[in-house]
Amino acid sequence: MAVLEKGNITIHTENIFPIIKKSLYTDHEIFLRELISNAVDAISKLKMASLAGELSGDVPEPEITITVDKSNKTLSIYDNGIGMTVDEIKKYINQVAFSSAEEFVQKYQKSANDLIGHFGLGFYSAFMVAKQVEIDTLSYKEGAKAVHWSCDGSPEFEITESSKTQIGTTITLTLMDDEQEYLEPQRIRQLVKTYSDFVPVPIKFENETINRQKALWKESPQNLTDEDYLEFYRYLYPFQEDPLLWVHLNTDYPYLLNGILYFPKLRPDVDVSQGHIKLFCNQVFVNDHCEEIIPEFLMPLRGVIDSPDIPLNVSRSALTNHRTVRSIANHIAKKIADRLKSIYNETPEEYIKCWQDVGTFIKYGSLKDDKFKKQVEDILIYKTTYKADKVAGKSKTETPQVQVEGEGDLWEDVTPKTENEEKFSYESEGYTTLPAYLERNKERHENRIFYCTDPDTQATYVELYKNQGLEILFMDSFIDTNYFIPFLEREYSEVKFSRVDAELDDTLVQQDKADEIVDPNTNKTRSDQIKEIFEKALNNNKVNIKTQALKSDTPESTPPAMVLLPEAMRRFREMMAVSQQQVMDFPEEHVFVINTTHPLIENIYQLSQGSIIQAGGESPSAEMAKMLCQHIYDLALIAQKGLDGEGMKSFVERSNQVLTRLTK
Repeated sequence: MAVLEKGNITIHTENIFPIIKKSLYTDHEIFLRELISNAVDAISKLKMASLAGELSGDVPEPEITITVDKSNKTLSIYDNGIGMTVDEIKKYINQVAFSSAEEFVQKYQKSANDLIGHFGLGFYSAFMVAKQVEIDTLSYKEGAKAVHWSCDGSPEFEITESSKTQIGTTITLTLMDDEQEYLEPQRIRQLVKTYSDFVPVPIKFENETINRQKALWKESPQNLTDEDYLEFYRYLYPFQEDPLLWVHLNTDYPYLLNGILYFPKLRPDVDVSQGHIKLFCNQVFVNDHCEEIIPEFLMPLRGVIDSPDIPLNVSRSALTNHRTVRSIANHIAKKIADRLKSIYNETPEEYIKCWQDVGTFIKYGSLKDDKFKKQVEDILIYKTTYKADKVAGKSKTETPQVQVEGEGDLWEDVTPKTENEEKFSYESEGYTTLPAYLERNKERHENRIFYCTDPDTQATYVELYKNQGLEILFMDSFIDTNYFIPFLEREYSEVKFSRVDAELDDTLVQQDKADEIVDPNTNKTRSDQIKEIFEKALNNNKVNIKTQALKSDTPESTPPAMVLLPEAMRRFREMMAVSQQQVMDFPEEHVFVINTTHPLIENIYQLSQGSIIQAGGESPSAEMAKMLCQHIYDLALIAQKGLDGEGMKSFVERSNQVLTRLTK
């Protein structure tokens, strides 16, 4: 066979091969991704040449074929694409890139992030796993001759004639001894599924097409159904619950961007700080670390982003810091906001269903991103004790629609309205916005919001407010107390936020008749005497004891006593606990309110007046009154989760003593 040419690969390539083998590509397995991508590119170029009238005859059905020969330790990738001439091999293979190899080496040694994809480098990734790489190729051009190129990973190459008769290219790798895993069929299938599953060309291996080919994110949204999106999600993330909503991205200016993003149902075992989005470039998988593209507050998102305009380093292993990346992140945040507004306006039932999962991240986004805050501030909702009646109108129950990016603003609901059907409203389902809350309550307590952070612990307080017709908002996610409520106070600077257990609003308290009764011997009111009884029983000067009469038509239904945690003091302690990464201890200094209208308090007062004195200087009834005072205080602490282990032990022992005495 005649040797057409022998020589050295152009310009200082002895410096390039070590870089390729040891440094440029950190993961050897991507060589197959690169060779398949080159094959897809060659097939695409043949189609373009045919459309331009440069090809005589029909374009063959696109096909990439992978074969392994274990006996010879070879792996081959064949494509029926455009092929190469001798001159093209010299230009694209021997010279490595359009720029000089010396310049390339200097850039790499300076900073890997300066390398933004040089033609030909994908092919050279083969030398990470092969001790010999051969090319057999035949160009589509009239009169072209088949060419064989061979290189053993040194700067030396050889070009000879080839016996190839079909247009296209075959790359044959003779694998190194420690890279034999790439001869195993299961390994080949796994790599194709990981990196090339969605390339638009069938990849055949062992007489079977092993890639999916159809990239849903490249399809027109008008041609897709909800089930198409759900099936794709199940394919990407098997054994997961169906997502709450999704967004189909499709833009071509100022960058090309396609993708489908899903918001999943969150589970305790899901790490919301880790990204789960798969990054593609022209349908070729690059990596699943898109933290730079996805805003921090949208990390739970899953799905696919595909853009040839996202700058990667030369190995495609990492994103480079670039304004395009920041612009895409802002764009994604806007599209998510648009989608949420669409659901909020068109399918409130669905919005409420997904709020439990997405609400925390919407709030976090409002804290982190001023643009996002402005986009979503009108759709922040809160669970409330208020519940409006449904009214006549249209009630809708739909599965989540797809928000498709395109011209214009959000979709509009043009469904004809039907009479005599109940209209869904957020208030009818126990949810509201802050502006609606403030407007609804401005007559009773203008510019004041009562809220609850723990429905279980604060249930007594919530019930007390409800009984007096006061509306409570539930702000019980972990982000609310230390972050979002202070944020809202800055946004609504004229509004005061009060937790239900911080203080008793005047609306809840009535004038106590006991305050009018004065003991002629001591000149003290009955309320003064009740306070003294509890002060003596508790003997704790850090507890601020107050007596108040709680409003109620049935006094026995109100709590006999309550522990209050003043707002400013509690917030300071919470802030300190967060800064020190500790759980806030229950404050020793707190307010203990005694409800003087409760029958139990009256009974304790009467007991304390017992006149039979024992040898110890205290009557049995007074002793019982003292124990009941301590018991009532402990019950109030328990309602606030304020008892420590020692306190709980004392409470149980005293409970047994009280019950024993009562049953004598």
